[in-house]
Amino acid sequence: MFGRKKKNQLHHHIDTLIGANTNITGDIHFTGGLRIDGHITGNVIATDDEHGTLVLSTEGRIEGKIKAANVVINGTVTGPIDAAGYLELQEKAKVYGDVQYGSIEIQLGASVDGKMLHHNKPESENAQQLEKMITLLPPSADQPHIAVEKEAS
Repeated sequence: MFGRKKKNQLHHHIDTLIGANTNITGDIHFTGGLRIDGHITGNVIATDDEHGTLVLSTEGRIEGKIKAANVVINGTVTGPIDAAGYLELQEKAKVYGDVQYGSIEIQLGASVDGKMLHHNKPESENAQQLEKMITLLPPSADQPHIAVEKEAS
């Protein structure tokens, strides 16, 4: 309305709750909203690519890969996170693994021990960056060190 673009809406409805005293070993595939207060050893994957939302509470822990459109973390994750839409790292979030995100919000106190990669970066730009190398040529008697940039083969 009035020319505003519709922002990526976070799925606010929680369809499934994994309680604080629950330990699960194995992969979880879900649709809609999933809140985890317990401990998961396995991958947590949303089968709905556009609207799946995962919320990990302060006491929650996941040891495995996370893949969902929207992810809110306030607990501990050991493994990679792939949030194509929105990723929020709240103040008690501890992430030990690489993070891919569409948009991100990080609160003071959150920590990430891994790479952070923006999802919408064009693949060709990533590939082009990886293919560049800098080679140092040994000095000849007449010339000082020269750095030469060339394309990797």
